[in-house]
Amino acid sequence: MNPEGKRLLNIVILGFGFMFMFTAFQTCGNIEQTVIKSFNSTEFHGSGYTSMAIIYGVFSASNLIAPSVVAVIGPQLSMFFSGLLYSGYIAMFIYPYTWSFYTASVLVGIGAAVLWTAQGNVLTINSNDATIGRNSGIFWALLQFSLFFGNLYIYCAWHGHVHITDKDRQTVFISLTVISLVGCFLFFLIRKPDPESSPAEASESLLQAESTESSTFEVMHVALCAPSGLELTFYSGVYGTCIGSMTRFGQDAKSLIGISGICIGIGEILGGGVFGMLNKCNRFGRNPVVLLGLITHFVAFYLIFLNIASDAPLAPEAGTDLQAYISPSVSVALLCSFLLGLGDSCFNTQLLSIIGFMFRDNSAPAFAVFKFIQSIMAALAFFYSNYLLLHWQLLILVLAGFLGSMMFFVAEWMAESSRRESDYDSI
Repeated sequence: MNPEGKRLLNIVILGFGFMFMFTAFQTCGNIEQTVIKSFNSTEFHGSGYTSMAIIYGVFSASNLIAPSVVAVIGPQLSMFFSGLLYSGYIAMFIYPYTWSFYTASVLVGIGAAVLWTAQGNVLTINSNDATIGRNSGIFWALLQFSLFFGNLYIYCAWHGHVHITDKDRQTVFISLTVISLVGCFLFFLIRKPDPESSPAEASESLLQAESTESSTFEVMHVALCAPSGLELTFYSGVYGTCIGSMTRFGQDAKSLIGISGICIGIGEILGGGVFGMLNKCNRFGRNPVVLLGLITHFVAFYLIFLNIASDAPLAPEAGTDLQAYISPSVSVALLCSFLLGLGDSCFNTQLLSIIGFMFRDNSAPAFAVFKFIQSIMAALAFFYSNYLLLHWQLLILVLAGFLGSMMFFVAEWMAESSRRESDYDSI
């Protein structure tokens, strides 16, 4: 196999490894709050939103050390051991305790920082200027298949269930744990094109992160880091809970959480495939793709505002009987799921490709900075999701998305003016 073929194979294996891991973890996050509401045990007092806030808060802080970890043990082992922490978090739901729930949240936050920094490093060292856009799209599309398979399983397992029993929960989370472990071991199939970083490089890693951080904040990709963190929280944890809380959707409301996740995944896969594989046909830069994502999300937020009751994120296990501004429609709810996924893929494919393109020599610190900003905002969003009604959450998303996109457009136009001098080609 030629060198380019090996690098492409590495990207595909990376995508499949993440697909298996996040089939388990994203499904877990999507159903977590609904599952916790249905616990029969009176000794468990955890909150799924609080857990996710802890995960992303620790995630953001751990990005300061993640480049050093990747430099010392290499991206392959970094992803494997981080994957084990993800698997442990999922397994905790088989026999949950409050102390183990929050302890696992802290550990998976640390693992997430290392995992995504290593992923960015593997993506970058297996790409060049001509293939970084394509490889980002391939990875993103494979990753988002996780939303399809995991949520399809949830739909089949919970179809017609009004209440989630302990047996239902244990069966689901045992299966998800096994799936996550399969993804961990797939990382050993990746062939490293470059030798592992020596321990001496680790001492320089934090300095690189600091210097990269100051320059990173001056370029375009930072403009969307914060909104992407807020939107990640909404589509991965809050919206599914809202759908499951709508008693007006009938007895299938809980299983609709799975269908919603599938629709989000279809939108993500479609966007990742189109914007990744057809990137060479894009002669107009990144702004049109980001604008499409902004419009798509605004349409989704407006329809959600009209269709979903305002107290749905905070409703008890029995759900909410309230109605929003139109008669609640399952079709509209699932259309919004698709639009959330499509819009998110517009933003993230552009972010992944531009970071890999601009920070090839310091990819690990650069991806760590990106995840640092994104995870801080995700932690904040999961925290306020415990308290804010749906319409306030949607208002925050609209304002953040608009301001972030405007900043991105300005930065892109500034980069365009210097492209001829710096050979800055559109990805």
